[in-house]
Parts: sequence; C-alpha cells; structure tokens
Amino acid sequence: MIDVLHREFVYLWYYFDVQLRQIFWYWVFGIVLGSCVSVFLKDRIHGGLRAMSQSRMGMIGVVPASLLGIASPLCMYGTIPLAASFSKSGMRDEWLASFMMCSILLNPQLIVYSTALGPTALAVRIISCFLCGILAGVLIRLLGKGRPFFNFSGFEEQKSRDTHPNPIIRLVQNIGRNVKVTGPYFLLGILLSAIFQRYVPQDLMTRFFGGNEAFGVLMAATVGVPLYACGGGTIPLLQAWLADGMSMGSAAAFMITGPSTKITNLGAMKIVLGLKHFLLYLVFVMAFSFATGLLVNGLV
Repeated sequence: MIDVLHREFVYLWYYFDVQLRQIFWYWVFGIVLGSCVSVFLKDRIHGGLRAMSQSRMGMIGVVPASLLGIASPLCMYGTIPLAASFSKSGMRDEWLASFMMCSILLNPQLIVYSTALGPTALAVRIISCFLCGILAGVLIRLLGKGRPFFNFSGFEEQKSRDTHPNPIIRLVQNIGRNVKVTGPYFLLGILLSAIFQRYVPQDLMTRFFGGNEAFGVLMAATVGVPLYACGGGTIPLLQAWLADGMSMGSAAAFMITGPSTKITNLGAMKIVLGLKHFLLYLVFVMAFSFATGLLVNGLV
C-alpha cells in the first residue's frame, strides 16, 4: 500500500513539476506587469474613461470603453464603485456596460497568463472578450429604451491602497498583495491539472470537449461556471485540457463563462443589476459563450 501511494505521489509530482516549469514565469511576469499597471497607469486609464463622460461619441463609445475595461487592473468589487462614480458624472449606461463586461473578462495580468496557452488561444481570448464588451453595450443601447440599467446606490469609489510616497515601495507592496491573492489559486490550478493528466484519460477529454460539436462547447461553457475561481488558477487546467484534445472553441467558451460567472463577480453584479437584469446578464453570457465557441471551432 505504501509503495502504491509513493508511486502515485511520484507521478503527481512529475506532472505538477512539468506544469509549474512551463508556466511559472508567465505567472511571475503577469504579476509584475499587473502591479506596474495598477501602480503607475491605473489613474490614467480611469481618467481616460472619466473624460469620455464629457464627450459626445454616442454608440461608438462602447469601443474605447471596452478597451479601457481590458486595460483596467481592478477586480469586480473595485470596478463597481468606480463605475458608480462614472455614472454620477453622467456616463452612458452602454459605455459602463462595455467597460464592466470587459473588466470582468480580462485584465493585463490575465493577458500575460494566457500567453502560456499559445498565440491562437491568446488571440481568441482577447478578441472574444473585446467583442463581448461591445455587444453588451450595444444591446443595452438598443433594448434599454433610455431607462436606467444599473443601480449604483450605496457604492462609492474605494480609496487606493497604493499610497506610499516611494514608487518602488508602492510597486513591491502591490506585487506582494498580488502574490498573496493569486498564488494559492495558481498552485491549486497546477495541482488540479496534474490530477487530470494522471487520472483522466485523454480520449475522455477529447470525447467531451474535442472536435467541432456543439456538445463539447456547451459542456465547456457549463463547466466554466463551478470551476473558475481565479484567472491564473485556470491557466494550468486549460493548458492540460488543450493538450489532451479540448477544442479551441470549447476553451473560448470556458474563458468567457468562467470569469463572468465566478461567484464573487455574480454577487457584485446581482447587487447593481437587480433580479430581472441579472437574469438577462446570465442569459447573455451563456448565449455569447456558446455562439463564440461554435464560431471559433468553425474558423480555427
């Protein structure tokens, strides 16, 4: 019995070590880049969005709003108070929707993490998230009929934690917080991928998530709901799944439903949307991820 346990430990450690070596430096670089953006560029990014509230771009404003959402380093609970302040300054709901949707799905740190999945997966992730933000804003513009879509009452913009007068110390402190938050999920993701590689047959992954069938995309979109806890933590899983036969469309569906239905993000969105709009949000996310998965499988 002891020999069996030792052998299984050796196998798991092998898969864990290989996965860690493959993506560790992507994680480190992502941490450093995300902290640099947060410490040195965050105010400029959000200042650009504030300036938009004084412009007259109309519907086209969903494009820069989506781009700024991708560039923003804030988590959802940091984004909502910021969006509340933008709303008070007169920003249109469709711009806020595009900004918030892209901020949920992607950030500079996650872009770096996703480079470990290869250029195709990285391009699919960036483009699909960008288009998701644009479509969210367009739909609110077309279907909202001028009525307020969000309820930001009670939210105020949070004070920055990067307040030390020395910029190097501010950066180091931010990196430390990033490591503390993402590190456990990153290691958990590697452990789960090692377990999958050891005990889940490759043909089973191909059967469920491979090929161009709609079933695989639907399964991936559904699995993204309970499995997604942290962007960095899912990269090892996706890397292992893609190696085992997961289709790119299924990966795209997972990368959309995962962050948009993460339990903390859902809690925040429920507060500002109300029940009716929250249900519409869920339908939109699932429908967009499914359609994106099918489209990607047809193109890639």
